Amino acid sequence: MKKNSFIEGTIIATLAIVFVKIIGMLYVIPFYATVGVEGAALYAYAYNIYGLFLEISTAGIPNAVSKLINEFNTLNKQEAKIRTYRIGKKILSFIAIIAFIIMFVFAGKIAALIHIEGGNSISDITFVIRSVSFAILVFPFLSVSRGFFLGHNVIYVSSISQVIEQLARVAVIIGGSYIALNWLHLSTRDAIGIAVFGAFIGGGFALLYVLNKLRQNKSALNLDKTFKEKDKVTDKEIIKKIIKYAIPTVIISIAFTIYNNIDMILLLKVMDFLGYTAADTEFIATGLSTWAAKIFIIISSVGLGMSASLIPNMVESFTLKKYEDVNHKFNKAMEIILFISLPMCIGISLLSSSIWTVFYGYNPLGTSILAVGIFAPLFTNLFSVANYTLQSMNKFKVVYIASTLGILLNTILDAPFMFLLDLIGLPAYWGATFATALGLGSTIFVAMYVLKKEYKFKYHEILTVMKKSLIPLITMIVVVILMKMFIPINYDSRLSSIIYIAVISLIGAGIYFLISYKMGLIDKVLGSDFLKKIKNKFISSKKEA
Repeated sequence: MKKNSFIEGTIIATLAIVFVKIIGMLYVIPFYATVGVEGAALYAYAYNIYGLFLEISTAGIPNAVSKLINEFNTLNKQEAKIRTYRIGKKILSFIAIIAFIIMFVFAGKIAALIHIEGGNSISDITFVIRSVSFAILVFPFLSVSRGFFLGHNVIYVSSISQVIEQLARVAVIIGGSYIALNWLHLSTRDAIGIAVFGAFIGGGFALLYVLNKLRQNKSALNLDKTFKEKDKVTDKEIIKKIIKYAIPTVIISIAFTIYNNIDMILLLKVMDFLGYTAADTEFIATGLSTWAAKIFIIISSVGLGMSASLIPNMVESFTLKKYEDVNHKFNKAMEIILFISLPMCIGISLLSSSIWTVFYGYNPLGTSILAVGIFAPLFTNLFSVANYTLQSMNKFKVVYIASTLGILLNTILDAPFMFLLDLIGLPAYWGATFATALGLGSTIFVAMYVLKKEYKFKYHEILTVMKKSLIPLITMIVVVILMKMFIPINYDSRLSSIIYIAVISLIGAGIYFLISYKMGLIDKVLGSDFLKKIKNKFISSKKEA
């Protein structure tokens, strides 16, 4: 069973997540066309609520288990490591069942909170919330099993399971909704109920894969070993450590998920107050929280891939008190995010009209949402790195303070920003993105300040990459704008939009990476050793062919 280095693990996790997210982006095209705007809004309601309860049911325990397993593995406490995994599963089973019962029983009350006049009915929203609630019974166990592998720096199992999960889920979403509406002639509510139930099916297939990998690697993971003596760590101490490591994730994840739901409610209320129609109000709220977010995930995947590899590697270095190595990994994570995510955000923003057309059909409102909203996940990625670094170094108090500051700023400024932008003639809903960027930016600043003050972190590597990136970045922007001026596009044709995006994005990205390569930026960010591995694999595969 091969362990992965930090950069290698990051690339594996990121590529898998990018693939998963691309599927997650593309499926919405046929799905949106099948169920329509009203069905899409109903789907969004169910998944937003499901996201909150999923955070509650996992309760940060998978990350805590992963961290603790890596800690015990580094200290060669193999028996304690196995007990940690088993205790984690028991805790999660209890929480998951409680969360499922609450979500299923109180679905009607939840639906009443997010219902607006002229939109989907309370009974329909209740039905789809209950349909998706069954997935809560699967994902906690899937997450903690993935965490067990991640704790051993084995990234590929978690990555492949995510691909399996997404493929199965999307198959149910597209196939189930299409069959329900076009073959069985069921209602839109029933079609959406089947679609959201796909989360349970996808999770089930992924769990079977992970459990099979656990069975195949029992010896390597010491799962089949009978320990004559227990390590000098009691069950009580393990539970305390799991709770201690999980609490920051719980607080932050739930707080941000609650904020996302509050954000949606605020958008609904403010847009309604400003005189938007019920249809436009619902479109803006679900468009920003769900449909534009489907495109955002191509940016978020970089941060998700980063965090999958970051946690175990950070914990290992911190446990061995290699603080300079922790600093290096933090800088490297930030560099990769800025180097890859920033040009992607700018490119998507510049091509927002054609991208929205490909996914949902031409819509100026959707284009406007995407053009500015796409920068929010960039800040989320940077926040994730700062947050996980602090957690890996057990700086939980700083995590609470920094995250609370960010969430409060975000929440407090949401409505004022929307009113202000409306007053000066700009789209009011942009205010939500500006508030998010400011809130997350303040959290990142606090985290970096504390790391510099207490652990002597230095950030000159990040600044060097940012300065050098300006030349390829500005060149890319100029080239894309010029191409947009001269290349025609027909927004009535999805095929025309796809060709338009492909031509401009490939040329733009090609110029960005070519200049970066010539300037030595790719070597600096990803490392020359990694590039040599890629070249050697490519050369060897050509020889074999």
